[in-house]
Amino acid sequence: MTTSALFQWCRAGYIILVLLLSGWFINKGLSGQYSMAFSLLWVLPLLAPLKGVLQGKPYTYAWASFILCLYMLHGLTLLWVTETHLLFAIAEVLLLGLLMLGFPFYARLRGRELGLGLKKNKNKSA
Repeated sequence: MTTSALFQWCRAGYIILVLLLSGWFINKGLSGQYSMAFSLLWVLPLLAPLKGVLQGKPYTYAWASFILCLYMLHGLTLLWVTETHLLFAIAEVLLLGLLMLGFPFYARLRGRELGLGLKKNKNKSA
């Protein structure tokens, strides 16, 4: 898979995730199951890397993976405890799993293309 194809898939998956989880949490806030403030607090971290993800910045893809871990905990917890929202929980966990694999992989490939990375210290004075 080329870097541009991986970028397209990761970006599309991320947009789907933002829409899916925003709809979920806002619906919970509107229905009164959660407070609206609590629901919006759940959506905000997901929006933090939005600009960099849409622009394809490898550094953003790298650190956004850590934010996805928070939502993976939500998905796995929901998968464990729910009986009525099982399909939603499965979809959330599968989508997050794919993104948690795709984001770092894209960051690595694109970073190499751009010549980014950790520089080796040639002066070891230990």
